[in-house]
Amino acid sequence: MSQFLPQFNPIHARLLCAATALTCSATLALALGTKPVEDEERIIDRIHPVARVEMAAKPAAAAGARSGEEIVKGICGTCHQAGVAGAPKIGDKTAWAPRLGQGLDGLVKSATAGKNAMPPKGGADLTPAELTRAIVFMTNKSGASFKEPTEKK
Repeated sequence: MSQFLPQFNPIHARLLCAATALTCSATLALALGTKPVEDEERIIDRIHPVARVEMAAKPAAAAGARSGEEIVKGICGTCHQAGVAGAPKIGDKTAWAPRLGQGLDGLVKSATAGKNAMPPKGGADLTPAELTRAIVFMTNKSGASFKEPTEKK
């Protein structure tokens, strides 16, 4: 021990104090900088939105119960309002005239099988009565005077 003290000079003392202070400062900084561990559920509860908006489709009518107007507005009108892919526009009597010559049964048969770019039944899950009501609605707006079918009981 006596050999150590004579060699210990003020420069060594300053270096030892600086190293000790630096070590203590680093330890303290690390200790203060850490955050308490929280479980994920508490974090989600704390940052969840105040309100939520959910979009839902309008409840569908029972199969077979939809009107021709509902079907045309929801399905057929997508192409027949704008004349997409050669579909005759609703209300265009000139475009519908040759088709009306087939009669209602011919139009229903054509629409059931699909015609040109139109898939069978317009790509929709329609009962025969719904398809017929949709055709009657469209064609009557385009110069026809077909009667809407009545349901068989």
